[in-house]
Amino acid sequence: MFIDTSTKASRAKFYSSSSWKQLRKLCLERDHYECQWCKEEGKVTTLSSIDKHGNPVVLEVDHIKELEDYPELALELFNLRTLCKDCHNKRHKRFNYRSSKKKKKWDDEWW
Repeated sequence: MFIDTSTKASRAKFYSSSSWKQLRKLCLERDHYECQWCKEEGKVTTLSSIDKHGNPVVLEVDHIKELEDYPELALELFNLRTLCKDCHNKRHKRFNYRSSKKKKKWDDEWW
């Protein structure tokens, strides 16, 4: 099956498809809802974990061989792995600029 991944809109359509959602669920179940990169480092990162920003962990399903480069592998379970959002961002060299909205208690005092 050919999957168009040439535009942002076509990728968005793919990621909202029932085929992707079913396969994503299978991947998460296979990986026991655990980040595979963290697991390799001896850390346990699951949905019940808290990230370094104090927020609940978000688990994402990553295409090992990039979707844009290998559209024929888009729906192949062997080409997928579960990563936490931080590891997924590292993998794609993206940075998580989620700023903390919580003001530190003593930030405004200097003594």
